[in-house]
Amino acid sequence: MLYRALCASLRLPPLSGHSVPRPSPFSASSLLCALMKPLVVFVLGGPGAGKGTQCERIVEKYGYTHLSAGDLLRDERKRPGSEYGELIESYITEGKIVPVEITISLLKRAMDQTMAAHADKNKFLIDGFPRNEDNLQGWDKTMDGKADVSFVLFFDCDNETCIERCLERGKSSGRSDDNRESLQKRIQTYLQSTRPIIDLYEKRGKVRKVDASHSVDKVFVKVQEIFDREG
Repeated sequence: MLYRALCASLRLPPLSGHSVPRPSPFSASSLLCALMKPLVVFVLGGPGAGKGTQCERIVEKYGYTHLSAGDLLRDERKRPGSEYGELIESYITEGKIVPVEITISLLKRAMDQTMAAHADKNKFLIDGFPRNEDNLQGWDKTMDGKADVSFVLFFDCDNETCIERCLERGKSSGRSDDNRESLQKRIQTYLQSTRPIIDLYEKRGKVRKVDASHSVDKVFVKVQEIFDREG
C-alpha cells in the first residue's frame, strides 16, 4: 500500500512555498508541455566537491532549473500535513537513504510543475541523485520514456580537499554534519554507493568529468566547455 501511494506522484500537493499557475486543458502551452520531455543532467561528486556552487552558475548562464534531491526531501519533511514527512524524518534521522519512490516522486513533481508554468524550461540539473544502485534502478524503471538523461556532470575531487572545504563551510553554515568525523563517514558512503553509479554511467558514455580541486572560477571554465559542446 505504501509503494502504491508513493508512486502516485501526480496527486501530491504543490511544493511548499510554490504557487504554480495551471494552464487551461487545451492551451498551446499545456500541449507543448505534454509533448516535451525533461532533459536531465545528473550532478554528482563527493561532499565539498562544489556541486551547489557550480549549479548556481550553470543556472545563471545556461537557463537550467536546479533541483536538489536533498533540498526537496528536506522541504517535504517540513511541509505541514505531508503524508511522507514522518517517514522522511525517520530515514534522515537514522542516516539512511530515503526510499527511491519518494525521491523520484518529488523530482518528477518539481519538473512537471516547472514545465507547466514555463513550457520552454525543460532542462534540469539534478544534484545529489542517483546516490546508489537502488536510486538508479528506480529512476530507470519509473522515468523510462518520461525523461532523457543528457549526461552526468562529475566533479572529481580528492577526499582531503573535500573535507577541508566542508570544515571551512561549517564555520558559518551551521550544518551539524560539517565536522571531520561525519565527513569521513559521508565520503565512505559516497565511495561505496555513488562512485559505482558514476562508473556505470561512464560505461554508457554519459560521464563528463571535471577536476574540481581548482578554484571556483577555474572549475567553471571547464564546466562551460562541457555545456557549450553538449549544447
